[in-house]
Amino acid sequence: MCEPPLVAITMGDPTGVGPEIVMKALSCPELSGRFRPLVVGNPRLLKQRARPELSGSVFPVEEAPRCAAPPGTIPVLDPQGRDLSGLQAGRPCALSGAAALSYIKSAAALAMSGKAAAIVTAPISKQAIQAAGCSFAGHTELLAHLTGSKDYAMLLVGGKLRVALATIHIGLARVPQQLQKEKILAVIRLLHRELPRLGAGRRRIAVAALNPHAGEGGIFGAEEREKISPAIEQARAEGIQASGPYPADSLFWRADKGEFDAVVAMYHDQGLIPLKLQAFHRGVNVTLGLPIIRTSPDHGCAFELAGSGRADPSSLVEAIKLALHMVNDGRANPTPAAC
Repeated sequence: MCEPPLVAITMGDPTGVGPEIVMKALSCPELSGRFRPLVVGNPRLLKQRARPELSGSVFPVEEAPRCAAPPGTIPVLDPQGRDLSGLQAGRPCALSGAAALSYIKSAAALAMSGKAAAIVTAPISKQAIQAAGCSFAGHTELLAHLTGSKDYAMLLVGGKLRVALATIHIGLARVPQQLQKEKILAVIRLLHRELPRLGAGRRRIAVAALNPHAGEGGIFGAEEREKISPAIEQARAEGIQASGPYPADSLFWRADKGEFDAVVAMYHDQGLIPLKLQAFHRGVNVTLGLPIIRTSPDHGCAFELAGSGRADPSSLVEAIKLALHMVNDGRANPTPAAC
């Protein structure tokens, strides 16, 4: 009998909700037996943030297990091995950032070597990782660097929406300059390639405009005419079912009604606001274009909840389920989280 796939789950920033939601997600009955979890993080901290009945299930390992762990146990790989007892919940710092970085790098290496079928990453603090010396804006850019990926994109999945971003973690004032035909085209191509693995029966891709009313014929801006439309035209010439640019104020309503299978948004909040309105606690982030499968919950460290025991693991559960769905190459449809 084949072993279930090994999924490496990073603990995220030690001062955020990551340790708590990881332990809660791994106690979810509907995930039981579907995969072999390997948490990459700090065993002591995971025990502290776990429910009392789960604290004894954590055990340290020095490498990825080759077979399933005993029932009711959670193997934890700590690549750093540092004492984090001095960290305070809700207070990120350079030490917590360095720990989070070590977990990401270790999980990525496991996936690149084939030891892990996928990685699922708990939230990190961008300020903390930069304080620790990391020059990348977040998970997406760091993982692209670690895997040598040139063309990559952030995709958010939640409710009835699949939304990819043409630009990611940059200030709004920089978006018009960062938008280029080739960048938009690369995201459209990635979506077209990956949609079948994400459960889409068709590959109808709608591209959002940047400006109100899609530029109103150039009155409100020339980006649609000079950058976005040429990318769509090139994609269509390649046989991709792409269309637009559509005004964003109506596009997401149309996607929700089933007219499109995915949307390309021009900037971060343009895509995330409608998705979070639909699936605030169930949204999942997927990095397209990597040679490995990577998903994560679509929320941050929630420092105000860290250490309270009140963090909701639903988005992480959905992220694990979508990672397994992609490992199975889209053959098994994910079902809503019940934890």
